[in-house]
Amino acid sequence: MNKANKKVLVTGASKGIGKSIAKILSSEGYNVIICARNKELLAKTALEINASGYEICDLTDDSCLKKLMSYNFDILINNAGDYVYSPVEKTSDKDIEKLIKLNIETPYKLIKLAVPYMKQQKWGRIVNIGSISGIVGEANASLYSMTKSALTGLSKSLALELAQYNITVNTINPGWVETELAQNAVNDSDFTYEEELDMIPQRRFICPEEIANLVKYMVSEDAKGMTGQSISLCAGLSAG
Repeated sequence: MNKANKKVLVTGASKGIGKSIAKILSSEGYNVIICARNKELLAKTALEINASGYEICDLTDDSCLKKLMSYNFDILINNAGDYVYSPVEKTSDKDIEKLIKLNIETPYKLIKLAVPYMKQQKWGRIVNIGSISGIVGEANASLYSMTKSALTGLSKSLALELAQYNITVNTINPGWVETELAQNAVNDSDFTYEEELDMIPQRRFICPEEIANLVKYMVSEDAKGMTGQSISLCAGLSAG
């Protein structure tokens, strides 16, 4: 496989998990395009990781999605997402609309736009970044858990639908990860950082690079038989 001929889109890639994924795929020789909303941070990240290009994009804007997917990507990494910590009865309608739009509708629409080209090429890789909260649940984050659990069903269904075209679809479910988003989530929760660590069997947060390395494998030819899978990378958090 000539990696330089494979175009990759990583959403939400200006920092955190998305940045780590884009960085490792770029270093492997893939033609990586990154997108996010923050122009200054995105441009800085693109230069730092040697990305092929970047697009400032509001992923909740359908016209932006269509423009973005005009690149015809071979590999799609649906990483962008948001988190809300709130008891169900206090969750606002605005937050419900926002998370369903960004965490469910956007990945689905990007896949919808990406698949025709992948089918034409008879090759494609789609990796959805879910969450351990979509596997085991998280009290006071039911909205987030619901949206992330949807990616597992999406990946399984699409894996069956697209298998004959040599397109694989998988989901990675990270646990607590050392990112700004995770730190903000801890700050919003009822637990301290140390208390969160005590609940994790390995007593550590996952490094973004661990997720990036798993993505690197999933999009490779070595993983052509892996599809429809939902893999938890959570330092043992989902084991019990």
